[in-house]
Amino acid sequence: MEKTRTKPAKSKLKKPSRFQVLLLNDDYTTMEFVIQVLQQFFDKTEEKAYAIMLKVHIDGEGVCGIYSFDVAQTKVSQVIDFSRQNEQPLMCIIRELDT
Repeated sequence: MEKTRTKPAKSKLKKPSRFQVLLLNDDYTTMEFVIQVLQQFFDKTEEKAYAIMLKVHIDGEGVCGIYSFDVAQTKVSQVIDFSRQNEQPLMCIIRELDT
């Protein structure tokens, strides 16, 4: 019986892209509602949620977290659905991080 030699294949796996989930400022959504969203959907402490809310208010946007695409898209959908159910115009988007 003849033996076949094989070379181990070098795996060239690419790291999956990561995405930021951001809240965008508007003139109507209350600061309290933004804090509630950050605590409910992003597991932020009250202090961290307050800091992110201020960043959104002052800079126009704030990062809520960094996730894989599927998780980021789910978070965006959850926040937008919750906002509309509560008659708030809060917008949430994703942005791909540079690798």
